[in-house]
Amino acid sequence: MKTLKGPGIFLAQFIGPEAPFNSLDRIAEWAAGLGYAGVQMPTGDSTSFFDLERAADSQDYCDEIAGRLAQHGLVITELSTHLQGQLVAVHPAYDELFDGFAPADVRGRPKARQEWAVRQLLAAAKASQRLGLNAHATFSGALAWPYLYPWPQRPAGLIEEAFAELGRRWRPILDAFDEAGVDVCYEIHPGEDLHDGATFERFLDEVGGHSRANILYDPSHFVLQQLDYLDFIDRYHDRIRAFHVKDAEFRPNGRSGVYGGYQGWVDRPGRFRSPGDGQVDFRAIFSKLAQYDYPGWAVLEWECALKHPEDGAREGAPFIRDHIIRVTDRAFDDFAASGVDADQNRRLLGL
Repeated sequence: MKTLKGPGIFLAQFIGPEAPFNSLDRIAEWAAGLGYAGVQMPTGDSTSFFDLERAADSQDYCDEIAGRLAQHGLVITELSTHLQGQLVAVHPAYDELFDGFAPADVRGRPKARQEWAVRQLLAAAKASQRLGLNAHATFSGALAWPYLYPWPQRPAGLIEEAFAELGRRWRPILDAFDEAGVDVCYEIHPGEDLHDGATFERFLDEVGGHSRANILYDPSHFVLQQLDYLDFIDRYHDRIRAFHVKDAEFRPNGRSGVYGGYQGWVDRPGRFRSPGDGQVDFRAIFSKLAQYDYPGWAVLEWECALKHPEDGAREGAPFIRDHIIRVTDRAFDDFAASGVDADQNRRLLGL
């Protein structure tokens, strides 16, 4: 069995204009000081600290970034292209909203925006390979999401065609990651066409069961959907290659439930919380991941409707560390073993 790696922290929610969050070296020093051993690195926009296209072309650049982090005792857990992955597939209803995820020169031009996103994903495959990573975090994008609820009645074949197109767009990207020896880990997330087990299976069918099509497991999104997040691990553990430690709570009432009533995060029945403040049973999750030899990192993704992010980050490292199970190298009842005796075994069986 494997002891999973951690604690890691996803930097996306912390990068900002004020120190220590405004430079790679300062934020690395901050994260290491809190007890983190790895950072999940956001990419793709001017506020990130990592240039994907440069990294794809330059081993020296990748070595420089890795070396700067190593000075603080940190490694990169995964690169993240959540924003770019979203732009691989965008329904026209969301064009204007998602334009903000893209560079200014492709905004208002959906085809050019998609082409940019695909180039970013292909660069991420090469950059991950140069960094010696074996997993990559992203979103799937969505074509069918506006039709989530079956009213008005969906025309026959609509969802099938949406997933067929999603598969066509992702298949060459998955092949590029396969050449690089890196798993693509889709965060199973509302707003993406891959938002639960059924949709992941549908996508997997469209990409021929591609070995690089895998999962970033985040139980908070399952709490808000009222999906059994422990059974999900039992069903899909062989595809789980990344893990966000993020908590959530769901407290419905007679006024509002899963859909949230268009309310803000503080007032929604389902809302994200800092680890330990919500309803997720992390002891059971870490136990199942240990049971199934999960090979990757436990990475804090801080999102909470109430708590200050710096408090969440400070609490996150010990929370993860205390939940990591150092797996045993022997059975607990070995002390009572009676040895190996083939003749005795046959006698006991009456043979």
